[in-house]
Amino acid sequence: MLEYEVALANILAQMPAAKPELIPVRHAHRRILAAPVLAPIPLPPFDNSSMDGYAVRAADTLPENSELRITGRVDTGKSPETSVEPGCCARIFTGAALPPGADAVIMQEDTRLDPEKPGSIRIVEGVKPWENVRFRGEDIAAGAPAGLHGVEISLGHLNLFAALGISQVSVARQPTLGILATGSELRESDENLSAGGIFESNRAGLTALFQAAGAVPQAFPLVKDTLADTQAALEAAFDQNDLVVTSGGVSVGELDFVKSAFQAMGGEMEFWKIAMRPGKPFVFGRWREKFLFGLPGNPVSAFVTALLLVRPALRRWQGAIATSLPPSCGILAETLDNPGTRRHFVRVTLDETEMVRPAGTQASHILSSLAAANGLVDVPPAGSLAAGSVVRVIRWE
Repeated sequence: MLEYEVALANILAQMPAAKPELIPVRHAHRRILAAPVLAPIPLPPFDNSSMDGYAVRAADTLPENSELRITGRVDTGKSPETSVEPGCCARIFTGAALPPGADAVIMQEDTRLDPEKPGSIRIVEGVKPWENVRFRGEDIAAGAPAGLHGVEISLGHLNLFAALGISQVSVARQPTLGILATGSELRESDENLSAGGIFESNRAGLTALFQAAGAVPQAFPLVKDTLADTQAALEAAFDQNDLVVTSGGVSVGELDFVKSAFQAMGGEMEFWKIAMRPGKPFVFGRWREKFLFGLPGNPVSAFVTALLLVRPALRRWQGAIATSLPPSCGILAETLDNPGTRRHFVRVTLDETEMVRPAGTQASHILSSLAAANGLVDVPPAGSLAAGSVVRVIRWE
């Protein structure tokens, strides 16, 4: 059996280089940048006022109670048509360009208008040089990186790109992914549940997980436990997709046909079995330039292996620098024991007080504990994590 890190490194190393495509910025949220984005202009593009008030020479505002003559007005969206001479000021508004001669902006709250002198203001509180001024390029200089290659485009990136006048960005193409669920006992949720049948539950969660990771998933019809049906389903899924994920049929039972069907169609097995719980039976293979991820059939095992092994592969396929989920930390409310010989990824809940608790029964068929959980804690084999200790939580929600 492979250790988890060895298996993951093997998978990531085989993912192909990302293929770029140009898309509108408005559709780019959470896509992966395929090339750096450089600022075409400085931001702000010119020195401007951060306040409504008056553009002044700072030296003219001291001592307080001095008077300045209003000799102009600077509106937003227009070039200044006035300059500020000694003893004078110009009415200015937030975002308007600083006029020549001015080196500060005094807030209107720090001035007083004299009804008897409508063309002047009295200074209540003076300003220092460059106070209330936003400088050209202080946010980002022209030519500086606004987004790095391999980084996921955040909401903040969208705002920044728009402010820079960028309408399109180069992002990695999203992988198409076929999802197969194998098992003659499986039924669709809208079917009548006959004796011995169970409703198929893996494809719904896997579809959402892969979509959130940037893939374009497609769920295929249920697959009966025969070699012919399994091979036909695999061939159809590979014909339409870059990657194929199966659930069930990867163990050693006489009705487990995924491995043999994959090899019969010319697929090459890279490895099988990982020293982890849940999720020991896991298949990774290559068919031409495409890849197979064979997940266990038990629903929790399928979800955990998809989260820890398939999701990072999807991110790397898109050229992402960060392939793992961002870590969170919390304090264990109770001890977590693992008497087994494989590391155990325990389902837990991390609450708003940063306390971590087991989400319920940890058997691989118990979906209620998966529904209650929002993360996993990695407990080493034949080991334990004591109550009160700080642990890393692999969160997916």
